Amino acid sequence: MINPDRFLADLHHLRSFGAAGVGNGVIRPAFSAPDIAARHWLAQRMQDAGLQAHIDPAGNVFGLAEEKSLLMGSHSDSQPTGGWLDGALGVIAALEIARAAQEQGGPPVSAVSFQDEEGRFGTCTGSMVWAGAMPLHEADTVTDRDGISFAQARAAMQGKADTFIAPDRFSGFVELHIEQGPTLDAAGEQIGVVTDIVGIRQNHITFEGQQNHAGTTPMAARRDAFQAVSAFNTLLNDRLRNIVTPQTVWTIGHVSLTPNAPSIVPGKAVFSMQWRDGDLDRLDRMEEVINDVATQIASDFGMAMTNVPRPAMVPVAMDKTLRTALENGAIAIAPGRWRTMPSGALHDATNVSSVLPAAMLFVPSINGISHAFEEDTHEADLIAGLQVLDHAVQALGARL
Repeated sequence: MINPDRFLADLHHLRSFGAAGVGNGVIRPAFSAPDIAARHWLAQRMQDAGLQAHIDPAGNVFGLAEEKSLLMGSHSDSQPTGGWLDGALGVIAALEIARAAQEQGGPPVSAVSFQDEEGRFGTCTGSMVWAGAMPLHEADTVTDRDGISFAQARAAMQGKADTFIAPDRFSGFVELHIEQGPTLDAAGEQIGVVTDIVGIRQNHITFEGQQNHAGTTPMAARRDAFQAVSAFNTLLNDRLRNIVTPQTVWTIGHVSLTPNAPSIVPGKAVFSMQWRDGDLDRLDRMEEVINDVATQIASDFGMAMTNVPRPAMVPVAMDKTLRTALENGAIAIAPGRWRTMPSGALHDATNVSSVLPAAMLFVPSINGISHAFEEDTHEADLIAGLQVLDHAVQALGARL
């Protein structure tokens, strides 16, 4: 039988690795000292639970049941300044479900904490490598913002890494996660059963104009790279109006100006352009518009322009059998207080779905806040999520 008190105690203890800031803040980026310490602690907790602890070359931590099993989990790394539940909830819930199965001889369950979901070196790096979407030697060449490569970072765990676990050891994958948005909390609901995970595209666009004196260069004579970014944003919003839906999102999230000085007209701007939607055709049409707008703005402002796409993630529908089991669990545990919903955030389940049937479950985020020290969820909702997982596992039984 699952033990909610033990589950919450482990969840709070995991927060102690990298605890920071007010409330329940955490600073535990991938391969940082707190992250590595947390992974070693997780491996020991898995071992104590009767699972075989296994850390693979990418830093993914598995707790393996002896036979073919359902895999559950998420990630335990955090944003540079993040909250205590993002990813960690799914890992500790998986540990508790697997531990209860070991104690009572229930359907076999294995647990996992994937590495670098939060993107220090890319997008869900650990699950991407494990699922075969990116070879390890290719991931090793990716660098973070400080120029440290994935190879250099993972070297900190050398001597602890074993071989990769084959996906065919598992029958499916289920990931519990906080919603990271306001929908469930605003509606007073406890559970969201995920229907699909949106696709994500991202480009890095550069406008190069002319660096010049901010006091003596007439406005009409300027080739201001930041003004080009501003015009790009305005025109893009107008051009996308008839393509997008209320669920579609797009973001300029990172802008770097050169030379980034108060008295100099910026001659160069590099920025990220990211867009998300659950429909592949809409993602394609948005990409065409984004590329056309970038080309037009460069021409209008007399700029040189480069537009470099980053690795993309396709939309993923959740497995029907696993999703139905979660829906039945939600009916039993939170009658009238659950819904089906898409995930606008990317998760490891996207990568895992390429090699295993996958499903996801959400619990509310208070005030819709995530990726911040204020991130939190009521304990009753955390426990409800755990109970829905347990109900689903018991119902699936031998089919796992």
